[in-house]
Amino acid sequence: MNCLRTIALSLSLLLVGLVGPIQAQLQMNFYANTCPNAEKIVQDFVSNHISNAPSLAATLLRMHFHDCFVRGCDGSVLINSTSGNAERDATPNLTIRGFGFIEAIKTLLEAQCPGVVSCADIIALASRDAVVFTGGPSWSVPTGRRDGRISNVSEALANIPPPTSNFTNLQTLFANQGLDLRDLVLLSGAHTIGVSHCFSFANRLYNFTGRGDQDPALDSQYAANLKSRKCPSLNDNTTIVEMNPGSRKTFDLNYYQMVLKRRGLFQSDSALTTNPTTLSNINQILKGSVESFFSEFAKSMEKMGRINVKTGSAGVIRRQCSVANS
Repeated sequence: MNCLRTIALSLSLLLVGLVGPIQAQLQMNFYANTCPNAEKIVQDFVSNHISNAPSLAATLLRMHFHDCFVRGCDGSVLINSTSGNAERDATPNLTIRGFGFIEAIKTLLEAQCPGVVSCADIIALASRDAVVFTGGPSWSVPTGRRDGRISNVSEALANIPPPTSNFTNLQTLFANQGLDLRDLVLLSGAHTIGVSHCFSFANRLYNFTGRGDQDPALDSQYAANLKSRKCPSLNDNTTIVEMNPGSRKTFDLNYYQMVLKRRGLFQSDSALTTNPTTLSNINQILKGSVESFFSEFAKSMEKMGRINVKTGSAGVIRRQCSVANS
């Protein structure tokens, strides 16, 4: 009898172990019963405001990327710190905008469904909706993420790929998140929209190896144009430059064409051509249609949006996105 009880208990625990993770997974329309209008509230807010600031599509996409690469997609990038030691204080995040935009959506959701919708899900939904409203691809956003309460500047510096990355660094940092080389190429395609500041790539123009030289991998004519018209000095911290000249508002294949012409703005863009696999992927994408690129980009975004998510009993629902313990 005791043996039967032991077996029954073991089976019960096994079932709990199996059911628990299943229930904790992300799912489409996660808030259907607890906050039925949640996704529409996000979508409507984006729709009503993105026309006044279309550049937000790129920065929200970048916010989502940076959030997921540090402790998973848990909204920790939104946490503010008076002591300067949060993710927001790390160099890669100093030029991210849209924190107030996400907080405004959170306020609307809290008014309708207090303590239900996570900040992490708001980032995931808003970044997708913003890209769609500016003519870019759509992708599925299963929800149910919960928020983290830890936000560390050093972790952001260690995990977010800097624009100065070479191929080895990119491969390592993406692999650390469960993303492969195809994901690397596809997600880099997000550089088809948006802008950057001169200081993110000025070393390529003025001091590539520390000897006052220029990056030989950068097209010389493009570099001359950047020097004369955009970034006149190494110490320019304010000027912004299109990441994809002439096409920064259009989600298209032009970014990959520029990379092959050695006109990718960042070292990390140029690095994609230094590996035979990623170079082959770029050529394959360019041989296909924009629709095909959209479809593949969507799959990589869905994959990225699942990185180390907190679900079920893990994490919390922060009432205020910028406050860790709200």
